[in-house]
Amino acid sequence: MTPLSRTLLAATTGAALMALTGLTTATTSQAATRASCTSSVPYVAGKGGYDTYRIPATVTTRKGTLLAFAEGRHNGAGDSGNIDVVLRRSTDGGCTWGPLSVVAAGRGDTRGNPAPVVDGRTGRIVLVTSYNSGAVTEAQIMRGEATPQQSRRVFVQTSSATNDGRRFTPPRDITARTKLPNWRWYATGPGHAVYLSKGPHTGRIVIPANHSAAPPTGSPDTGQESKYYGGHAIYSDNAGRTWHLGFVDDSYDGIENANETTAAQLQDGRLYFSSRDQNGLMPGNRLDSYSSDGAESLDRPYTVQPTLNDVPIVQGSVLQLRGESEALLFSGPSEPTARRSMAVWRSGDGGETFEKVLTLSSRRAAYSDLVRVDRAVVGVLYETGTAGTYESIEFRRVGVVGLG
Repeated sequence: MTPLSRTLLAATTGAALMALTGLTTATTSQAATRASCTSSVPYVAGKGGYDTYRIPATVTTRKGTLLAFAEGRHNGAGDSGNIDVVLRRSTDGGCTWGPLSVVAAGRGDTRGNPAPVVDGRTGRIVLVTSYNSGAVTEAQIMRGEATPQQSRRVFVQTSSATNDGRRFTPPRDITARTKLPNWRWYATGPGHAVYLSKGPHTGRIVIPANHSAAPPTGSPDTGQESKYYGGHAIYSDNAGRTWHLGFVDDSYDGIENANETTAAQLQDGRLYFSSRDQNGLMPGNRLDSYSSDGAESLDRPYTVQPTLNDVPIVQGSVLQLRGESEALLFSGPSEPTARRSMAVWRSGDGGETFEKVLTLSSRRAAYSDLVRVDRAVVGVLYETGTAGTYESIEFRRVGVVGLG
């Protein structure tokens, strides 16, 4: 079966399943709208007051509203400068989107790397983001050329279950609890974070993240070398009020360089972490590991995931399905040397191996985030374009049955 036919089958079967999920007469019209749509485009470069939109992240709220976060970049597609965290909401499963709102304004500085999660106990939406002065770049920060005020910091915001993402609290600085003194770069996610719904740490929110460390004293290195990247996690046991630093990947040996990271809680309660390998020496661009204690430590060091060798050096997303399917999904571009051809892989063994099950498009594509829309549908929010990779952020609806 071709990727296109799989796409059509997934969308068609997903629509059929929705008709069987017990929708009432009052929701028939909305169900028909959902059944007829397979994709939408919440963000288009050059519209809404921004030059470029990047770094998608998405969650479904307790009320069933989809929240699509992104970075709104004012002055170009670059990672530094005047950048806001923006949001659009959808109440019809990602078929249409409400107006754009600014969740965290850069005001000349850089705010980004959105990592949202819904607290399962309270319904509160917790959003963790990263910050630095708009006057410095990632390279300067990694070389130690930025002051503490200019360098990377970590912030949290929340929206109550009642607000449902319409309004968020102002950003609150949590850097002192989540960043070690010798770290320079720092990035949360990006992509949705994890609420632990089972096991001894039920109720915990886990934010996968990465950092760079300063070179050891006397080293000729500047700190900008990829080997100083490492992964870590932060967590909260009280819906985002207080935060703790979890595991720290601090090998800094240049063999495997954990960078942007995503996570999912598996059916057995363990956490699965999938990370971008930033110019490591091992063959393969994806790293993974597990945690059996709620992200306080890793069960083993990050190692290359060989069954995702089609993925280039890029951020990716993972999502654990529950219900009709118990597969672990991964999304990312599917050409090893180019950001192109967004695809979805599935794992039936908790991330030990993956197989590609769906290619969404052959167009250029980069960052993505997976979300459970409802019982029958999974959404993929991803960067894509024809002439350029960051022309838009598209939302694609895919039937769960089509993902095995």
